[in-house]
Amino acid sequence: MTTLSAIDGLRQRLQQSIIGQETLVDRLLIALLCNGHLLVEGAPGLAKTRAIKELATGIEADYQRIQFTPDLLPADITGTEIYRPADGSFKFQHGPLFNNLVLADEINRAPAKVQSALLEAMAEQQISVGLKTYRLPALFMVMATQNPIEQEGTYPLPEAQLDRFLMHVRIDYPDATRERDILRLVREENTRAANADLAVNADQTVAISGNDTDSEQAGERLSAGLLFSARQEVLNVYMADDVEQYLLRFVTTTRDPASVSPDLARWIAFGASPRGTIALDACARAHAWLNQRDYVSPEDVQAVVHDTLRHRILLSYEAEADAITTDTVIDQLLSYLAVP
Repeated sequence: MTTLSAIDGLRQRLQQSIIGQETLVDRLLIALLCNGHLLVEGAPGLAKTRAIKELATGIEADYQRIQFTPDLLPADITGTEIYRPADGSFKFQHGPLFNNLVLADEINRAPAKVQSALLEAMAEQQISVGLKTYRLPALFMVMATQNPIEQEGTYPLPEAQLDRFLMHVRIDYPDATRERDILRLVREENTRAANADLAVNADQTVAISGNDTDSEQAGERLSAGLLFSARQEVLNVYMADDVEQYLLRFVTTTRDPASVSPDLARWIAFGASPRGTIALDACARAHAWLNQRDYVSPEDVQAVVHDTLRHRILLSYEAEADAITTDTVIDQLLSYLAVP
């Protein structure tokens, strides 16, 4: 089995469990392949938590969910020094960040100090406690979620932290057909869980977490080594000079919008940073690789440009007053920039 076929098999299994959110599944895999982090925004009940849990079951990785609340402290996520009375020493107790996949649920509900601690983990892949620094696992990814419905008691993420996320993904409700499929899937899962409970109560040797059928459907878990090999293959995807120039024009035009449109000049206060260029390059390569191509096309750039730049472009007050969104700005860029 090749690296690509193994990742594609994982994607298919995820799409069977995360119905109606194919884009979220693809973006999770792209973030994993690019060694980046994901910010997901969507209403409750859209399988955000389920998505990363299912991803953790498909690879050999530890998973931890952190519910962010206003009373959370940095030590609650990084860990802290524990005093040992027996010998009068201190021992560091690892926090939930010391896992491969971390779900930061409703990240904007945590205060600035907690967000700062998470920022160091995301940017440096390490955490600092006192005078000591501790390395995080080599395979480390944060998926943070935001609820766009409730904004009371929230702490908006600063621009510096938003820029640390590889992509900002917005998801919406599935259509009626897909929602029917979701309903049937949940019914089947509830039935299997109820049968497992009955079997346990009857003293039969069946684990509550699943049966042999569940194991067969889950498929083989992918190793960290395979994921690192996949990352190397993504880096080797070819990008022609004209496609590279097309990609660069997207980012540089956000800093000089007057060169293409007076409307864009009024709407954009600050353009994307060089991290935007790096993210767009990495995501376009991963998108091409996932679609079984060894070269990047302009369509690959267009497929990921919204998710990689929407949180890196700061709009002016005039744009906000006119109900202009960053997606509108990116759509305008797509129409102005010539495709090679």
